[in-house]
Amino acid sequence: MTTTYAVLSEGLEKRFGTVHALRGLDLAVAEGTVCGVLGPNGAGKTTAVRLLTTLLRPDAGSARIAGHDLVREAAAVRRRIAVTGQDTSIDGDLTGRENLRLFARLHRVDGAAGRAAALLDRFGLTEAADRPAFGYSGGMRRRLDLAASLIRRPEVLFLDEPTTGLDPASRNLIWDVVRELTGEGTTVLLTTQYLEEADRLADDIALVDRGRVAQTGSPAELKALVGTHAEVVVADADALPAAAGVLDRLTGSLPSVDPERNAVGAVAKDPTLTLPHLVRTLDAAGVPLLDASLRAPTLDDVFLRLTDGHHVHHPRDDKERAA
Repeated sequence: MTTTYAVLSEGLEKRFGTVHALRGLDLAVAEGTVCGVLGPNGAGKTTAVRLLTTLLRPDAGSARIAGHDLVREAAAVRRRIAVTGQDTSIDGDLTGRENLRLFARLHRVDGAAGRAAALLDRFGLTEAADRPAFGYSGGMRRRLDLAASLIRRPEVLFLDEPTTGLDPASRNLIWDVVRELTGEGTTVLLTTQYLEEADRLADDIALVDRGRVAQTGSPAELKALVGTHAEVVVADADALPAAAGVLDRLTGSLPSVDPERNAVGAVAKDPTLTLPHLVRTLDAAGVPLLDASLRAPTLDDVFLRLTDGHHVHHPRDDKERAA
């Protein structure tokens, strides 16, 4: 089957004076999926969103959004997308209901009252619908802002850190809505600071570092790049060198030593390493062991490893994703 991409960019570049914010951004997001865009502060995530939503014009490169050229068909792109940015776009002097009806009229949506009522219910805002939005909590304002972006049922929804600062209940509600949207065929591009959020929602992740996509893949694929984390705690600090030697041999990577905890850790390149084998090998080496553990990698591990400037891979020739 040929994959159809809702978002496809090649070599996007953007400068702000002497700052090179994007240095050739290659991104492919399949229709009806969630793509999580992760990266350290200043990596270029928000700039990428602003370019892909026509708010900025690229200095170089090209992109197609929902089948339309980002620059030559910018108006057609805008008709097919919606954006929820880091700052809400709602009017605090209007009620929640009035805000949604206003957006519906601006976008010439038929049945504005019914659409507004449905979205208020979907986002748990019915009881507060007729109160001025300035009195809403931060979570309620964020939900109302997302509801406003869905007035037109966009083909592609851009969410730029939509749950930053929200309480767990509001965050879970937005997660549920994102899942519902992709189930209905909407494509979602999500930038987030919460690795747990990307792990739960994203079908694929694009890890952005220094203005480029450093690595792409599903959460499971990215975790597999890191390997299993092994840690041992010894009874005597004098045993730390021996424990480090064992982990070096078993994992094939340089161990890190924490003398305050009498602990040694390393990332196992061999996925077949088991806890019993680790414990037996330590015992055979005469290491006085207090504790040993193997932990599956998290996206935090992926993030730290692939954005430290030494482990970044730039898949410029990834033909199957660019096809």
